[in-house]
Amino acid sequence: MYKFREFHIPDYMMPGLLRYIEYGVMPGHFLTAVLENDLKEAVSQADENNMKNLPAYMGYLYNEAPIGCYGSPEIVSAWVKKKHKEKS
Repeated sequence: MYKFREFHIPDYMMPGLLRYIEYGVMPGHFLTAVLENDLKEAVSQADENNMKNLPAYMGYLYNEAPIGCYGSPEIVSAWVKKKHKEKS
């Protein structure tokens, strides 16, 4: 579990986030919205636990995630393509 101040990323969310970062596997709607920096969509897709802990996702992406894997739909798409090329 990743903790940022009093917030945390729930254990059930980390595998999807790590699969995206390591292998370019697109996560579900909520994590995709977070990665694409789409707050409106992230809030509309969040369950109660993720809603309360949105700051932890931002903390993780800023402090732990590789540069270039999040920030906009175009960046996310490029990351997925890059990771898929690495597998080939």
